Amino acid sequence: MKTLMQLLQGKRREVYSIAPDARVLDALKLMAEKDVGALVVIEDGKLAGIISERDYARKVILHGKSPHDIPVREIMTEKVITVQPGQTVENCMALMTNERIRHLPVTEGDRLIGLLSIGDMVKEVIADQEQTIKQLESYIHR
Repeated sequence: MKTLMQLLQGKRREVYSIAPDARVLDALKLMAEKDVGALVVIEDGKLAGIISERDYARKVILHGKSPHDIPVREIMTEKVITVQPGQTVENCMALMTNERIRHLPVTEGDRLIGLLSIGDMVKEVIADQEQTIKQLESYIHR
């Protein structure tokens, strides 16, 4: 199974971010424009939180609030679980399942180097399984 660094090398590494004082509406527009489900929240060059479509649905819509009036800071998840580039996809899938999260920032020290989604993890597991099947088929047909 690949490490997260290997997985990041195979995908676009651009991580979209927003400031904590930006309006939730601006975060939603950026997510829609970039076709992503979450943004990292950066304050003073450091990871301050993460905001996702789930945060919006649960903390804005369900409470009858307007995304025009609320700053990202008010609904973002502040306690962000991060992972290191040497961790395995398998390990991170277990972490995401146990913590019920869909996005994992990958950090090296204090530096954010990527953001992986549960979709990225599932694609990698499927690719790994397909490779194993091909190897087994090749072995059987010898």
